[in-house]
Amino acid sequence: MKTLVLIPSRLSATRLPGKPLLKINGISIISHVFKVAQKANIGEVYVATEDQEIANDVKKNGGEAILTSNTHKTGTDRIYEAIKKLGKKDVELVMNLQGDEPLMNTDDIKNLNKLMIKFKCNFGTLASKIANEKILENENIVKVITEETLNKSNFPLALTFRRKLDRKESCIYHHLGIYCYNLDTLSKFITIKQSQNEIKNKLEQLRAMDNDMSINVALAKSSPIGVDTKEDFIAIKKIMEYKPQ
Repeated sequence: MKTLVLIPSRLSATRLPGKPLLKINGISIISHVFKVAQKANIGEVYVATEDQEIANDVKKNGGEAILTSNTHKTGTDRIYEAIKKLGKKDVELVMNLQGDEPLMNTDDIKNLNKLMIKFKCNFGTLASKIANEKILENENIVKVITEETLNKSNFPLALTFRRKLDRKESCIYHHLGIYCYNLDTLSKFITIKQSQNEIKNKLEQLRAMDNDMSINVALAKSSPIGVDTKEDFIAIKKIMEYKPQ
């Protein structure tokens, strides 16, 4: 089963404008993410972007990029256009890796791909254990509640996704910025109008949940920080600059 990995990216992020091109160890965040995806070795990798600067940076660092429209409301819409432009007829699974996840574990990417194939699922994602109680109140860290406790080999359904929770319940996990869909599911998803729930919470996955589309969740080994704010960038920069290369 052939998988295509796409990384949506744009310069006009609301919380931290220009973040894809912020540099860590002399390389942009988006190029770090490309290298992580490439290292996972599950399929071809492309960055899908509306910005020529991002495309140029990725290519300069040995990656592949494809230009898309600047009218897309979501990253999923962007990667769907990229699939159409690339014309990959034999692709069956599409991995959507968020462009602000330079610390994503390659083994976790591989495992999500493996479980999608093993269980023949339509739509999957990753989540990790909650590291501390403060995460529950942090609206920049998305939480997912699953129907059963995650372990390294199961792939249960998500019940809901939240930005903030008042208390820790059972089966709550830190949701990571990665999705995998079969092509038919992705094609259906992008035709559905954005739900009010999605718009209010700024969570694309709620569009699927609001339209009775099931999302399976795999347990991730690590709990990487995504770059949403300046503080996130400083924290990740510190980790990566001291990480053995």
